[in-house]
Amino acid sequence: MTNTLSFSPGTVGHALTLMRGVWHDHIETFNLDGAPLAHDPWSGAPGDSPFDNLVYIDFDGENYCQTNVTFAGRPFHARSFTARLQNGVLYFDRLGPEAPQHIGVSGGVGVLWFLAENNTDAPLARYSEPDCITLDGFDRRVRMTVLYRNGTAVRTLTARGVKLSPSAAARHPLDPRGADGPVHEVRSVTYVYQKE
Repeated sequence: MTNTLSFSPGTVGHALTLMRGVWHDHIETFNLDGAPLAHDPWSGAPGDSPFDNLVYIDFDGENYCQTNVTFAGRPFHARSFTARLQNGVLYFDRLGPEAPQHIGVSGGVGVLWFLAENNTDAPLARYSEPDCITLDGFDRRVRMTVLYRNGTAVRTLTARGVKLSPSAAARHPLDPRGADGPVHEVRSVTYVYQKE
């Protein structure tokens, strides 16, 4: 397992190393004026709000894998993403048909952005959701997003996370999939970028 000292503080690699493990994210969605949403119809996986995910994160210094497992507030759902660190930038495998290239970049120590590499890609007019993750030490994080649909901002999302384990080697007891089986699912495919 890569030590955080292998990456300088403030780099993407350092932030990803700090994020390894199993997290409990409590997720809320909001109207643009701050009013809480009881239901989010716009996201790639629409559903009620708030809700809770287990987030499994593996990073070996080059390869990144993340699996989100919904366990409260919405029906069970699991999604997996993969990426690779290249020249200090995280490059995600394509998320689905017509999906633009997504990357992970640093905003300084303890700040990570997941967003499209090129914001002129036509599919981003249909769906775009930049992610900003702030890390508070080793065991707290906040993830904030703004969702755009058809080029217009429609809602925000805030996920407050607490690290449950420093390792994502095994399923957590809260996981509705049970204790046995792999942590990560087959890489997910989304169709939100595809022209209808």
